Amino acid sequence: MKRTSRKDLIILANAGSESLGKKVSVLFGCSFTAMEKKEFADGEIYHAFPTDITGKDIVIIAATPDDSSLLELIDMIDGCHHYMAHSVNVIIPYLGYSTMEQAKPGIQEIPKGITRTRQIFRARPHFAAFVDLHSEAVLHAHGGGIHTLHLQTDELIVAKIRSLNIENFVLVSPDYGRSKWVARLAGLLGVAHTAADKDRYAMDKTMVGQVASVVQGKTAIICDDMIRTGGSIIQTAERCLEAGATDIILFATHLVLAGDCRKRFKQIGINKIIGADTYPGSKSDDLLDIYTVAPLLERAISKQLRIVD
Repeated sequence: MKRTSRKDLIILANAGSESLGKKVSVLFGCSFTAMEKKEFADGEIYHAFPTDITGKDIVIIAATPDDSSLLELIDMIDGCHHYMAHSVNVIIPYLGYSTMEQAKPGIQEIPKGITRTRQIFRARPHFAAFVDLHSEAVLHAHGGGIHTLHLQTDELIVAKIRSLNIENFVLVSPDYGRSKWVARLAGLLGVAHTAADKDRYAMDKTMVGQVASVVQGKTAIICDDMIRTGGSIIQTAERCLEAGATDIILFATHLVLAGDCRKRFKQIGINKIIGADTYPGSKSDDLLDIYTVAPLLERAISKQLRIVD
């Protein structure tokens, strides 16, 4: 495999991931290349590469939280092929519809986690990496010829938790599905862990029954891959407090935070939510403490393209 010179590397991003793209560019010591974009009166979107990309190694950083973000990514991949880029490499910090990786029997629903990822693969990037996937099933939604990679933020999470300098804490998984991952984090941190007893009874509704007494007298750090509406995590937090936890901290990579969940978190006394900058618009404030995944992306790109000066 050929090595890639930094002068042949171009980092792009869709609209939702420009901030993260700029952070990655800084780590590479190169300038961020913003797409030229405008909207016509009839709603059609114009895109143009601001520089010659022929023969270049392109990295596109693109979260896909909505339909327009996904289509913009596909347009950019196809555009790179049109202008004969040497390689097209995609990093997807947040994959929309990732919880819909399989259809329930007998309902005829569309498993959009798979079908949307398949649309990305049909555009034929050479390399596609995803950050903290809800399910690795989407990695296999192609017919071969595409190198895929699941980038996990474990080291960044452990470093962030250690930086909090909290004594006497325990990690909590909001359900048994994430318990192996939380157990792995707990092993790296050398602390105890437990999982909540959760049952899903509707598409966006869950019921959390109980949490083990291991949280008694400790700060409970509830860890998940994402917070969307916050329903199950709020219930988990309530069960932790009932079991004797002295404080609650929420930790999730992807902070979607739909609806009024921020207000609901504060109502039950949660004052700190830690997450990554994978979801568009995530910024630190009085409630959120955001860390960047840029170093993780930089390492993955460097390894994939074998970057040399």
